[in-house]
Amino acid sequence: MDKYIEVAGRFLLGLIFLMAGIGKIGAGYAGTAGYMDMMGVPGALLPLVIILEIAGGLMVMTGFKVKWAAYALAAFTLVAGAIFHSNFADQMQSIMFMKNLAITGALLLLAVQGAGELSLDKKLAK
Repeated sequence: MDKYIEVAGRFLLGLIFLMAGIGKIGAGYAGTAGYMDMMGVPGALLPLVIILEIAGGLMVMTGFKVKWAAYALAAFTLVAGAIFHSNFADQMQSIMFMKNLAITGALLLLAVQGAGELSLDKKLAK
């Protein structure tokens, strides 16, 4: 049963990044780039963010090179929280920051524990 719970956990954790990356393509692109610029982060970095979110999310979901993906997404999530959600006077921003911390924690656990039995990492190791 645990191996199925690992898959569900990886799927749910990766899904937030996959959907965020996809959401930034098309209609959301200009708004996100503008928000990044407003917060002091060059909007020109947005393509890299999209690639990291989509590729990293898929890697976590499938359990492929999951340690690398988890460490990269953990660093990204922590930095994004510090840059974009550090207005602690705003309760919503405080909640978003804590969400980023929780996701970072889950990604660090995944990096240390590995992808589990039902993963591409395990399949490729055989």
